[in-house]
Amino acid sequence: MKILVLNAGSSSLKFKLFNMIDLSVLATGMIEQIGDDLGHAKLTCNDDTDGRQETEASQVIPDHSSAIRLMITLLQENNVFGDVNELAGVGHRVVHGGEDFRKPVIITDTVIRSIRKLVPLAPLHNPANITGIEVVMAKVPGVPQVAVFDTAFHQSIPQHAYLYALPYKLYEEYKIRRYGFHGTSHAYVSKKAAAYLNCSYKELKIITLHLGNGASAAAIDCGQCVDTSMGFTPLEGLVMGTRSGDLDPAILFYLARETGMDLGELDNLLNKESGLKGICGNNDMRTIGKMAAAGDAQPLLALEIFCYRIKKYIGAYLAVLGGADCVVFTGGIGENDTKTRARCLQGMEKLGVALDLEKNDSQIDGIMEIHREDSLCKILVIPTDEEFEIATQTMELIG
Repeated sequence: MKILVLNAGSSSLKFKLFNMIDLSVLATGMIEQIGDDLGHAKLTCNDDTDGRQETEASQVIPDHSSAIRLMITLLQENNVFGDVNELAGVGHRVVHGGEDFRKPVIITDTVIRSIRKLVPLAPLHNPANITGIEVVMAKVPGVPQVAVFDTAFHQSIPQHAYLYALPYKLYEEYKIRRYGFHGTSHAYVSKKAAAYLNCSYKELKIITLHLGNGASAAAIDCGQCVDTSMGFTPLEGLVMGTRSGDLDPAILFYLARETGMDLGELDNLLNKESGLKGICGNNDMRTIGKMAAAGDAQPLLALEIFCYRIKKYIGAYLAVLGGADCVVFTGGIGENDTKTRARCLQGMEKLGVALDLEKNDSQIDGIMEIHREDSLCKILVIPTDEEFEIATQTMELIG
């Protein structure tokens, strides 16, 4: 029996097929540029005898429904998925669960209606997640489907940390509060950190940094998330690829008055034209790093802003937790960008967070220790695996 996991983004679809017995990965794939002039799909199959086999395809992929049909075709043509009888369950990443969903749930029509009501809170992601659910339900009827919510891990945050200083009735009537995102990733790497350190998860104080095109931080106290940088939407917090992160909200009023920008234009400005892209015109950290190393001032400034904001959040969460046992870097940038990690932790030795530059510059597969021996706080690099976490929670729910 097999478990299929779907992780749908606004213009992409990542998927993995697991063997239910031991959760080994049978196949993994990515479909990108959904809705663009030309989309690209890649499938990697793990064969016991022949090793890894890769298949690529480029074609027009107009929407997520088409992407999922292509995914099923690729899996069938490569003989890793035959028919419905092979699937024990399907796990779906759903970005926003609001206050309705505090843990994974078996998907029903009622659950789908509830997720649809939350679309205004995650307009780029929840519609894609719903499409994935509905298309798979049509393709493999009768197979249990499970929704795993990005926001669920953060539901343990106490009220004094999740409420904004707005009239309380706005929370009561419109549920305006901090929800947090990347919860599946923060949960996965924090538990991996505890296992790696051979410590009880419920005894550790951990700061997790999920750094990619979207970026967030979380403070985890004894297995419970107590604060996170993203808020009511994924816009708040750290500087991101195209998102501004924290800013004075009065800037929006000023821009509306001075430039005549409407709500849609302001939304687009903060979500798609700001962050690293807004500072230097590029949101790919690999390109930005090369440009900064070549002496380009704007990319260097973008790096400094990005890392400074992360350092501020680390400091804040050290205060919230009363010190930390471990800081974890994950995500595309967190796992691979050695210079960014060094910038984020520069000068934090007196706070007990001491980076070993030589260890930090090494590259190995799996978990890396990059702290100095005298560091009071461990510093780990842990590759995230949201799909594995979703598969695990799916299995636990369907039994």
